[in-house]
Amino acid sequence: MTATEHSVSALSFRPGEFEVDAEGNGHLVGSRCRGCGAHFFPVRRACSGCLSTDLETTRLSSRGILYTYTIVRQSTPDFEVPYMLGYVDLPEGVRVMGQMIGPELELPLGTPMELEVVPFGTGDDGADLLGYRFVPVARGDLSEEEAGHD
Repeated sequence: MTATEHSVSALSFRPGEFEVDAEGNGHLVGSRCRGCGAHFFPVRRACSGCLSTDLETTRLSSRGILYTYTIVRQSTPDFEVPYMLGYVDLPEGVRVMGQMIGPELELPLGTPMELEVVPFGTGDDGADLLGYRFVPVARGDLSEEEAGHD
């Protein structure tokens, strides 16, 4: 399900962390240092590499490689358990933590993953809250580079 299938009043669970394009595809929003080229997520005001404050907001890749994950079996009452939580390495050099599809899947480390925008709950005003999670890229949708990570 894409974000465009949700109501127009849908809001990001964490405003400023991602955006949705006209086709309903989600993209994380981060920063890129104009001084050294380093990327960061989420958006920040200063580069931790060169300490420059000359950063621009940029759209990050929606695909990356699974670095690691765990199965969460105990959580707050707001989250249904179990669920998968892991890190995905994006091509820009950013490692992003997020929920994964699952937990019934056993994913090998190095699996190509893709960002997916999903409903996360309902706000106080009744509007859908949207969040993101990572899902494995379908075999037929792998680029040659991604297919080489198997």
